[in-house]
Formats: sequence, structure tokens, C-alpha cells
Amino acid sequence: MLYINDKKYRKIVRCITKSDAFKETYNIEHHGISRMEHLTKVSYYSYNIAKKMHLDYESVARGALLHDFYLDGDERNAKRKFLDTFIHPKKALVTSKKYFDINEMEENIIISHMFPLYFSLPKYKESILVNLVDKVIGGCEMFREYLNVGEELWDWNHIFDPISF
Repeated sequence: MLYINDKKYRKIVRCITKSDAFKETYNIEHHGISRMEHLTKVSYYSYNIAKKMHLDYESVARGALLHDFYLDGDERNAKRKFLDTFIHPKKALVTSKKYFDINEMEENIIISHMFPLYFSLPKYKESILVNLVDKVIGGCEMFREYLNVGEELWDWNHIFDPISF
């Protein structure tokens, strides 16, 4: 389990991370880890980059944390999982709106995070940022899972160290 020791970040996302519905993502597999861990990685890395770029890092943290927040889990067959690749942004948006008050930017971050595989365009720099961070992290997770490479390949605490602004 990934733990973020950043009080400001944790305060921004607390209402999400403390909800029972969000806690269910801990038990759903996503690229060989829990969906909660994937969401947290994308959210925290996007948040840090957004701060350095002087973007709306609060909306980035929240929107990224909810970008894959839908509660379909491991009971899905291979065909359903494949189809979800293309439709899950809508599922995540509907689920997010059901449980949380989200702003327009957070909505766009969620619905457009799979662009160009999903038809919704990113309207904000923040949406593009989360889209790209999700691709990098998701790619690393899939690489690790499908090649059966252990955690020693990289240290998540330092994966973005070469990025400087």
C-alpha cells in the first residue's frame, strides 16, 4: 500500500480517501496492484507536477484520484475488462458525482483521461497533465505486471526525479 506523507495533499483529498465507497478500490485489481494504489500514484504525481507548473493542483489531486473511480471489479471477464478500457471514463464520472461534489475541471479530468481512446477532449492544461501522468504510470504498471518484473525495477518514490522545472 502506498502511503503519502504530505499533509497538504492529504488534506485536499481527505473527503475522498475517508469515504467507504473509495476504500472499496483497495480490493479491486488494476494492472497487478490495487486500483486505490494506481489512483493514488496518478493523483500524487500529477499534484506535484501541477504545483511546479502553477496549475490548479487541488483540482488535479482530486480529479486524478477519481479518474478510475468505478466499482466494477475482478468479477469482470476478459472481454468486459477490454471494453472497459474504452468506456470506463464515463463510469468513473458517474460514480464520482454520485459520491462527491466535483467541479467542472475535475469532471473534465475524469472524463478525458483516456483521450484519444475515449472521445472526450481535455479542456484544461490540468486535464492534459493527468492524462499524460496516467499513461506513464499505467504503462509502468502494465510493464511490471505483464513481464512479471518485480518492484526492484524502480522505486516509486523517485520515478519522476529527473523531471525538473
